[in-house]
Amino acid sequence: MYIRLNTKRGLSAILAAALLWGSPALVLPQTAAAAPSAASSSAPAFAVPKLTKEYGLFLKEKYGIEVGDAWTRGQYAAALNAIAAGAAPSAEKAIVLTGRTTERLKALEAVSLALKAAELEELAFTYSANKAKSALAKLKLGWKADAFATDKAKKLAAAVDAGLLPSDFYAEAKSDGPASAALATTLLGKALEARGQYKHYLGYTTDADILVKLGDAYRTSDIIQAPELRQVVDEALKQNLVTGYNLKDGRYDANFIDSLSIVYGHSDFKHALQLVGLLRSEKIEAKVQFEPKTSAFIYLKEWGDPGVSDLYEVVRIENGNYIQYAKEYDLAFEFASAEDKARFDRIILTYAKKNADDQPGLLYGSWWQPLYYSPTKLDNYKEISNNKIAAGQHYAQSFSLKERSAAVTEGFKKLNPAFEVENYDFWVDGPFYNYLQGESR
Repeated sequence: MYIRLNTKRGLSAILAAALLWGSPALVLPQTAAAAPSAASSSAPAFAVPKLTKEYGLFLKEKYGIEVGDAWTRGQYAAALNAIAAGAAPSAEKAIVLTGRTTERLKALEAVSLALKAAELEELAFTYSANKAKSALAKLKLGWKADAFATDKAKKLAAAVDAGLLPSDFYAEAKSDGPASAALATTLLGKALEARGQYKHYLGYTTDADILVKLGDAYRTSDIIQAPELRQVVDEALKQNLVTGYNLKDGRYDANFIDSLSIVYGHSDFKHALQLVGLLRSEKIEAKVQFEPKTSAFIYLKEWGDPGVSDLYEVVRIENGNYIQYAKEYDLAFEFASAEDKARFDRIILTYAKKNADDQPGLLYGSWWQPLYYSPTKLDNYKEISNNKIAAGQHYAQSFSLKERSAAVTEGFKKLNPAFEVENYDFWVDGPFYNYLQGESR
């Protein structure tokens, strides 16, 4: 029932990399100095692939990189350094260039630098001349035989075989003119993918096997332990500082584009299967990621013996009550459009929001107060706060009304000053906002 939103990369990483390479632009690149001359050859014109557009939006939202029409060598290296470092780039991880960094970036150099950033460079040096020639046959380069023994050929061959250079860009690689915005954007996106820094998802709501993948993900998920975090947030429960919290594992975070994403939380997996089927029936195609989650709350002793289940664990506390740790999940969705994201609220309120006992026409296990939220503002959603502490790949978080956030933060700090408390605001559906105000229905 609690959220972790992805923290965006700050512009400081881009600035540090830009200073390293002597590039003055934070908006990449679109500078007068980088404009091609009339004599410059242009890349072959073609329709920009859909995935390239997705990469561009991701780079803008997560890294602050605006992709323009003309790239200098220094600007491209700065972008790759920001990706590779994840913060201010170090000398060890920096892309090394020779010559002028203000020169236009060429297509094959862009491929070579991206191969290094994707941590695939050593693969290239396993290629013999014959293997490189075979891998590059589809590009119809027209090179002489000895050219395939060069490092340039081996790196290009490795990029082709590893999928770093899609077939849409073979003609551009063959001409080796100034790198187009589409090529540079795609290579940056592919480098992110190779490093595990792009989106993570099982598939699309419309995939034929998506329910199978969801089932496998659920069955292999377990109750999250994270004892170091539990010690703090369990004490917060005992002191009524919070009424509940979540434990999650950051390695499963979807890392979707904020403006197109929503996260939906629930406890019953049958509900998840039906929800995906509902979205399919409503003609919504969205990326889907399964994020395991453990929710903790106080189980009162007067409710009786909590029993034993694979779906929860209980620990008895000093006053005779229990803390129950329940196996739950979040489904993260990235929609194809802002319109589909906006439609999600109406769909849930119609088919997955309980308003009466024995109400017909609802998904199995629908809640009185369903939980779903967006990192960006939406009509009919309410702004609340998240209060989070982390240890390693795990994090604990508790939602609160905005006016309660400062008290929760202060309470966490008193319980264990060693933990840094992260706070941020986001937007939650109306029914769950009512739940935070004490309304059970």
